[in-house]
Amino acid sequence: MQDVVLALLAKEPSHGYDLRRRLAAALGPLGEALNAGQIYVTLTRLEKTGLVVQEREDAPVRGPRRKVYALTASGQQRVAAWLAETTGPRADVAEFHLKLVAAAESGLADPLALADARRRELMRRLAEVQHAALAHDVNTEAGLLLEGIALRLQADLRWLDACERTWSARAPGGRGGGNG
Repeated sequence: MQDVVLALLAKEPSHGYDLRRRLAAALGPLGEALNAGQIYVTLTRLEKTGLVVQEREDAPVRGPRRKVYALTASGQQRVAAWLAETTGPRADVAEFHLKLVAAAESGLADPLALADARRRELMRRLAEVQHAALAHDVNTEAGLLLEGIALRLQADLRWLDACERTWSARAPGGRGGGNG
């Protein structure tokens, strides 16, 4: 959650309510369960570690003043490092989706490049699993487990196809990051 919040702040300083709204929009129905308090706890932790600073308080038309947070240089470096790191083979789909959204929104990475890197990683892992499956009878426990892992990897690859279609359509000229 911290890295996603930092990446959203890379685009522009923001207050907690706006960050929650943007996260909820990115997650669709899954975002409805997002606890607003979690965003503020995350912002407080990030401020204590020196990754964000409280820049100012907005004077709203009505309601209480809102604290606006901005990235520090350390926060900017952490976002760049997070976007550059490859995701492990057990990465959660929602987590990787948020990374794509954060990359596009912050403009710090190309979602299509991230999807390409993820595809290479999954293809390598699938080849390893298929090679291991050749050494086991499909009707054994080990064979059944390897088949389940291969099916999961294939499903993740199909989902990446959908991600690439969506992000390609959003990109200027049909390819690249764009804002999404």
